[in-house]
This record gives sequence, C-alpha cells and structure tokens, in this order.
Amino acid sequence: MLLEVLKEGTFCFKQKDCSIELRVQRINNVWLISGTVVGRPGRIELLALPVKEVLLLNNWQSWGPCRTVKKNQQIQVKLNEDWKYSASMFPEIFEKKLVSDYFFATEGSVAGFLSSRIGHGFFTIEDDRVVACLEYFDRCFDEPTELEPLFIAENSNTALLLEHYAEAVKAHNKVEFQSFETVGWCSWYHYFLDLSWDELLKNAKLAGQFGITTFQIDDGYERDIGDWTITKESFPRLEEIIEALKGYGLKVGLWLAPFSASETSQLFKEHPQWFVSENGEPKMAYKNWNKKIYALDLTRNDVKRWLWNLFKDLKELGVEYFKIDFLFAGAIPGERTERRTPVEALREGLKVIREATQGAFILGCGCPLLPAVGLVDGMRIGPDTAPYWGDDKPDVGLPSAKWALRNAITRYFMHKRFWVNDPDCLLLRAQQTQMNLQERQIYAYVCGMLDNMIVLSDDLTLLDEEAKNVLRHAVSLRGGKARVENVLSTDLTYVITSKETKLLVDLNGKKFSFEKL
Repeated sequence: MLLEVLKEGTFCFKQKDCSIELRVQRINNVWLISGTVVGRPGRIELLALPVKEVLLLNNWQSWGPCRTVKKNQQIQVKLNEDWKYSASMFPEIFEKKLVSDYFFATEGSVAGFLSSRIGHGFFTIEDDRVVACLEYFDRCFDEPTELEPLFIAENSNTALLLEHYAEAVKAHNKVEFQSFETVGWCSWYHYFLDLSWDELLKNAKLAGQFGITTFQIDDGYERDIGDWTITKESFPRLEEIIEALKGYGLKVGLWLAPFSASETSQLFKEHPQWFVSENGEPKMAYKNWNKKIYALDLTRNDVKRWLWNLFKDLKELGVEYFKIDFLFAGAIPGERTERRTPVEALREGLKVIREATQGAFILGCGCPLLPAVGLVDGMRIGPDTAPYWGDDKPDVGLPSAKWALRNAITRYFMHKRFWVNDPDCLLLRAQQTQMNLQERQIYAYVCGMLDNMIVLSDDLTLLDEEAKNVLRHAVSLRGGKARVENVLSTDLTYVITSKETKLLVDLNGKKFSFEKL
C-alpha cells in the first residue's frame, strides 16, 4: 500500500521494478491523487479507505451490474468459462472478492479514477476497507508516465458526489459527443436472428408515424461475425438496403461487433495472425452464435487499416449511426504485436472508428466504460432488456427488463457527462410479450425521466393507441436534468426528480407514481 492516510504533499516510492511519484492535493473538499511512474509497475495498490455498510459497486463494461451490496457480502460467483472476460478483466479476482471497476460509492463518499487511458483502475473490498488499485499489466515505461488520477470526495449527498465525479471525468477527458433527441428503432428485440428484408421494409414504411428518424438494423443481416459487408443470401447488398431505407427519409443505423470475428468467418480464415493470441495461437475471447469468437489485435497497423476502411466505406454508403457491440473483446488479456495494455489496445481501435466515421453517431455496447469516454457518443449502460420483467437473480447475466432498468438508474449520472445514456430499447407491444402495461410504462417513463435515448424495438404493426400514448408520455418527460435522490437504495425503490416532477418507482413491486415538486 503506497498511502496509508490522505495528506497533501508529494511522495516518492521505489518498488522492485518501478519508481512512483504521487501528488496529493485537496481542492474544494476534493482529494486528487495524481503522479507518474517509471519502470514496470504491474499492479499498484494506491491506498485503502474505510467503508460504510452499503456500497455501490460498478462492473467494468456495459452489460455488467452497477448495484448496491453489503460490505461483508459473501462471494459466490463461478464464471462461465465462455464468457469470463465479459464479467471482468481479472476473473480470478472477481470470483473471490467484491470488486468495483473505475469508481465506488458509499453513504457520503465517492472515489473514482478520472481516466483509463493506459491502466485499469479498480477497487477491491477487504473487510472494513476498500483498496484502490491500478493495473498496468506487463507494460514498461522508460520515461515518467502520468498515472490515472484518482478523485475522492465526501458530502452528505451521494448522488451529488457521483455527479461531481462525472463532471470531473468530463473535464479531465475534454469530452465532446453528439446528442440523441430523436426517437430510434432497432430490429433486435422483436426479430432477433430471424430478421428478414421484408420485415425491415414493413417497419421502415411505418416509422414516420411514430416520430422515428433513426432506423437501426441489428444482428441478423450479416453472413458471419467479422464479415460485415457480406449480407445473408436472403438480403440485398448493403448498398441497396441503405438506399432503400434512406428513401423513407430515415437515418440508417447498422450493428457490428467490430473487434470480434468467428472461427468460421472469412476474416479469421484469411488473417489468423490478426488476432489476440495465447502461446502463439489465437485466443478465444468468448463463445456465442454457437461458435468460438476471437478478438482482433488492435495494436497491429494492418488491422487498424482494415478497421478504418470498413467504417469509412460504410459511412460513405450512407450509414450515419453505428451500434458497435461486444467491444470488451478488444480489451481481453493476451499476446499482442505491440507492447500495449489491453486498455490502450481498445482505445486505439475506438479512435480508428471515431476518426473514420466523422459526423456519424457512435453507440458503444458491451464496452469497457471509462476507456471509451470521449470516443463514443452514446453508451448502453446495462444488460440486455427483454420482453419480460425478470426474476430476482441480478447477476446471472440473463436479459431482463428489470435489471436493464436498474442499471439505467444507478448509472444515471454518466448521462450527458460521459456520453448519452442508452438504457436499451423500449418494448411497447401488447402482443408477443410477457410484460403487462404497468411494466412497460415503468420502463418507458423511467427512461424518459432520466432523459435517456429512446429507441423502440417492436414490430410497429403491433403498437396500438395505448402504446402510442406511452411513447408520447415518455418523450414528453425528456429534456430535464435528472437526479436519483436515493441511488444507494438496497430494495430497488428509487426517487427520480426532473423538470419539477418526482417519479417514485419500485422495481420489485413493479409500481410507480408521479408527484409534482
């Protein structure tokens, strides 16, 4: 442990393979720890802080939970080997300890790293204290290199502290992003992999009736994962698809998992050397679509040229909205051509996409959060929703409306500071769903109150007047500056305020009510 107590000053430490200089400042009731490192630091334990009974812990990427726990809660996690890196960069730690990536909050205090450009900042809960750590993997620094700064603040209002932390992240990273004030449509949650060209056209013709201006094709159009410009035999060529949708006055969106390729893809077969490896062989990043999925080595110049050309060509074809998914694959541990940390590799890939698609809206998904700040316009901030509410098992990783909405609430403070929050799609249909009207209303109205992106994912022919009324009300709730007054709630009852309105929502009881402030 480098620091045992917080006090202002400059402190120098020598460890086995590195030298560290820490600068500790107190500015307007905020502690800021910054500094430099030379050598090979590996994992640095910066300091330990006392914690109270209830903690808000955050997972490293989009789909993972941001949830309250008790500090002495027992760990009973056994990760699925096929998905272990979606849960953590350090599966061996995640299965043994309570971990919070990037930031944590407890009653009256918040601590969080301001950036993740080279290292990965995280916290582990050790008895009655929380330990702040920075992981630099096997990176070696020949010259003094800036550490990821750590922000620590105390105040009686935890929600306000989280907002102050997010503002500090925004300022430190000089964040700029596009807004999303319109209504979108996504094919996934009605059609999934059974998407057809006829169904796309049917919904495109109806989109204007619902105020939809962004029309996003999700997974199901492509021949294979990695071969993004080759459509299935039942679909026209991408050029024809885009031209047809634009003919309805729609902004065309497209789903890709750009850092992933399946074992059966043309990309993987032609370029097996392009992928993150282990012991000289391509390393499986995860398993999905009943296939092994590999991760592109984003430090390679030939990979970055391929990525640039892919997105540049799609942009020139008329795609103006990119949903880029399964991005954690770009940051899995493994062997890469250049000596970079997984965090640096991920950011190199995101920068290429950002630069190749200038002017387009980029939505991150399945993405490590802090490294993407400033490199995407929007971010999914929860697990997949579903046409059913869900049960009381929040950590099994299965889609459900309840746990997607919980994350939208607990990560509310990131909205319009890190990016625009995407709470995942509204499902408003009364048919082919297990959600009743009240459950659909809760999801829609919370998203509206939080001023989040609103994207429908229904067969639009199934939306009746009741569904249209819910949509109109949700849209009318947007535009305010939301706050979750009791963000540390342990029973999933929340108070959300915005635009002189208070929304009381109970996710367990599936109840809600509005009050005027």
